[in-house]
Amino acid sequence: MELEFKSEQELYDRLKPALEAKLTELKNNSYGYLKIEDIWNYLKETKWRDSSNLVLSEMVSDILNSDNELIDDYFKEKLNSRNRNVYFD
Repeated sequence: MELEFKSEQELYDRLKPALEAKLTELKNNSYGYLKIEDIWNYLKETKWRDSSNLVLSEMVSDILNSDNELIDDYFKEKLNSRNRNVYFD
């Protein structure tokens, strides 16, 4: 069964439980200042940028197995722009 999403918002909503699990892990490892938006934007800009036909299970795996330090580095780089909103374009 192949899942298709009508929008990135719909995909984000479907992935939100995995994002919340990753956020809990980050908070437990002293990254309490990070938000779900930071995880989503990090993966969207790095891991998924040039990908096509992503499978939901692979995206969940990417979320749960992403390197905490790399997410933190991404956040610190973006902090200067003060743009921590979820974006879809």
